[in-house]
Amino acid sequence: MKKTILLLLFVASFANAQTDKDKINQTLDAWHKAAGDVKFDAYFNALADDAIYIGTDATENWTKKEFSIWAKPFFEKGTTWNFKALERHIFFDKSGKIAWFDELLDTQMKICRGSGVLVKVGKEWKIQHYVLSMTIPNDEVDAVTKIKAPIEDALIAKLQKK
Repeated sequence: MKKTILLLLFVASFANAQTDKDKINQTLDAWHKAAGDVKFDAYFNALADDAIYIGTDATENWTKKEFSIWAKPFFEKGTTWNFKALERHIFFDKSGKIAWFDELLDTQMKICRGSGVLVKVGKEWKIQHYVLSMTIPNDEVDAVTKIKAPIEDALIAKLQKK
């Protein structure tokens, strides 16, 4: 009897995790699609109220409000970005109310990596924290470093003075 109950609990837990995994995939796919479809409200409604967005530039560490102010002109002009997931991995904490993920994306910058945290608010998943990074093939790191060094050396010096 105890084994049967434990098995049923395990199956129910797995089913809930799979349902939540599906919901998270849908949330993230719809979020990326909203940007490509130039749907400002849908894009920013996917973010938690106190969300943080970290972009590819070292200076891009924004609150939801700051990110929406920066992004609004792009949405108004219809010149947004279009990301499509190529691969995604999703993980959950023990409570099942916090999830984190990493994804490879097909973008106008070629392959990028997204990673982040989602929180369950009621029955809905909201993006709490998102980090977008460009990938650099290992054999090209030296060449890319040379290109970005003049800009980032100045930023490093500025940040070291803080």
